Amino acid sequence: MQTNKGILLESGTNELEIVEFTIANSRFGINVIKVREIIPFFPATKIPFSHPNIEGVVSLRGEVVPVVHLANVLRLPVSAGKPSEKLIITEFNQLKVAFHVENVARIDRFSWEAIEQPNDLAKDLEGLITGIIHFDEDMILLPDFEKIIFDINPHTGITKDRIKTVGKRERSAKKILIAEDSALLRELLRETLEEVGYANLEFCVDGSEAYEKLEAYAKKGDIQNEIQLVITDIEMPKMDGHHLTKRIKEDERFNVLPVIIFSSLITNDLKHKGERVGADAQVSKPEVFSLVKQIDQYIL
Repeated sequence: MQTNKGILLESGTNELEIVEFTIANSRFGINVIKVREIIPFFPATKIPFSHPNIEGVVSLRGEVVPVVHLANVLRLPVSAGKPSEKLIITEFNQLKVAFHVENVARIDRFSWEAIEQPNDLAKDLEGLITGIIHFDEDMILLPDFEKIIFDINPHTGITKDRIKTVGKRERSAKKILIAEDSALLRELLRETLEEVGYANLEFCVDGSEAYEKLEAYAKKGDIQNEIQLVITDIEMPKMDGHHLTKRIKEDERFNVLPVIIFSSLITNDLKHKGERVGADAQVSKPEVFSLVKQIDQYIL
């Protein structure tokens, strides 16, 4: 099954499509733009001393791809030998990873407004669920795939080592508004940006909260006296980063603000979506060094 990444033709509609899959009779989803293809499961080649959640590696058209067993990650009963088992081949954070699931059901379209923060459920799953959709008198859980990979290999995420080459810098008083739904990434961004001198940071858990804060600041007067730059993720409940960027650029109160999209979904195939909504720059996670260079360009 190949996914059609052109289904959502318009950028900034605040919609997403998810590939729905099941594990142990529970329903889960992954953003379709993360998915390269879906293929029948076949056993992976084991790797000595690998992480317990890594089943091994598979070769796809000459490329070696690690396989993550999602049932293990989510602490759900593991089934084996079902003819419906699939490998969901993904690409994000400049990585290709296969996720082993029991079955793939369908593709559904939702508004980001329909996605709720997991609250207490996330605590039970160590923050591995980033959103919940109530659907068909049931719910679809959205795993935090970036965190899953980060927990397996922290070097794939944002680290201070990535900005060591920046060198010693003076602290900046410029204020940056950051929309990022992952608590882990909010903390990592805070640490790394403070390391290079950007300590005046205000974080929001989604695009909706970020836009509300901009509106509140605008009531005080010139928005540029309050905020000098906006950084946004793409995938967020209530309002995604593309829709947030579009609203900022279409609002005469805010369109002077530079907007940098910082997301695991910045690829050559998807950059046009950010361009269409007016993003000033787009940086792929976890390239925080490139992010700092873009911040410097727009507000120093």
